[in-house]
Amino acid sequence: MLRLVGLKKQYRTGDQALKGVDLIVPDGQVMALIGPSGAGKSTLIRCVNRLVEPTGGQVFLGDMELTKLSRWALRLARRRMGMIFQEYALVERLTVMENVLSGRLGYVGFWRSWFRKFPKEDIREAYRLLDRVGLMHMADKRADELSGGQRQRVGICRALIQNPELLLVDEPTASLDPKTSRQIMRLINELCAERGLAAIINIHDVLLAQMFSQRIVGLEMGSIVYDGPPDQLTPEVLTRIYGEENWEETIGKVEDEELDEEDDFAVETPGRMTSGSDS
Repeated sequence: MLRLVGLKKQYRTGDQALKGVDLIVPDGQVMALIGPSGAGKSTLIRCVNRLVEPTGGQVFLGDMELTKLSRWALRLARRRMGMIFQEYALVERLTVMENVLSGRLGYVGFWRSWFRKFPKEDIREAYRLLDRVGLMHMADKRADELSGGQRQRVGICRALIQNPELLLVDEPTASLDPKTSRQIMRLINELCAERGLAAIINIHDVLLAQMFSQRIVGLEMGSIVYDGPPDQLTPEVLTRIYGEENWEETIGKVEDEELDEEDDFAVETPGRMTSGSDS
């Protein structure tokens, strides 16, 4: 379980990105974090694993207070938190397999990682994950040969090979086409369900947030203004989060998209993504 207590972040410019956020994310829950640009979504995710240092409040993962850890203890604690980045953050000259195995760097010694001498069980797990996301046949390809959707799936495998308790997902669909975006969001949901993982997904697309999350938290100017189920995301709530707009049209599209989602799912292998639909 992740727990945030009065989490604050103020930058040197004086801008207050987070204004005392209180939040609990239980094990197994996929939570979407929505809000306009500058609302504090990415800052919140990065304060959890201290890629951005909070200026106040506490972050707990289980019984461990992350905000009090020394640099060395934090390095060990980060093994429990998988991060999936918007821009994939792959090493392009390395192969798909090498990028996935880089998720084990927190577990192996420096020299073993330098010479890429990973334990056999890590290699087996990497192959298993690549097979799960439909990329087994691309294990030896360089990362710069992949499409956006394929890169994102490699990033998912790299995060999962850490065997984390929590996934922090920062704009996973920002650079993807609509169909691939839905496939990636569906995959994250399936993997979280299979492993009992909690996930916080920072996402701009309200439709995807409603379709693929169990809970939505809306941020506006560093404060939570909505916390509830996707089907209660009314036009009034969206106006509070984003401002005036014709939100009836957006909400009306959700039902249509969910019907299309059922049709897409019917032609794919149940529980397994196909590998030929990325562009």
